[in-house]
Amino acid sequence: MQIRHSVSSLIAAMIVPAICIAFSAYFIWSTLNGPRGLEELGAVRARLHIRHAQLASLVAHRKRLQQRIHLLEPGSVDPDMLEEVARNQLMEGIPGQVAVPRSAIH
Repeated sequence: MQIRHSVSSLIAAMIVPAICIAFSAYFIWSTLNGPRGLEELGAVRARLHIRHAQLASLVAHRKRLQQRIHLLEPGSVDPDMLEEVARNQLMEGIPGQVAVPRSAIH
């Protein structure tokens, strides 16, 4: 009877620490391997790096377009830009066709 009582009291005394260890193990595993854990952090940082590169590319493209728009605004028309746009609009033809500009008539 004495042995049975000491074994049951030992098991009862071990239940709370075992439950605490199980909870701790779960949270440690979740911190390392969970959907928002440390392993996922590397993948998120890699995706963020790619997105920053895409953003930089888009910002540069937007600045180029804004510069072209500024050059075409009334009052600040750049003669070279005007010539480029006119050439693209007026001399566009069939592929393989050669457009020869006429000299200005005086």
